[in-house]
Amino acid sequence: MKSQLVEQAAKVITDIPLLINIVSKRVRQLNQGRPPLILVQGRMGQADIALQEIIEGKVIPATAEGKESAE
Repeated sequence: MKSQLVEQAAKVITDIPLLINIVSKRVRQLNQGRPPLILVQGRMGQADIALQEIIEGKVIPATAEGKESAE
């Protein structure tokens, strides 16, 4: 996991426990075969993909249910 991606994602989702939960859930989804919502470049791990999706606004936390959503 690239620390610069963590820092950038933390600017988008400032609640760190929420950020961790969203990244964890998205990594599980990717491991289960869901396709990335971004163009994967180079050697990106699943966590890097999840963080980049958050940075680009492709994965955002839902306000009411406490779950993230993917566009």
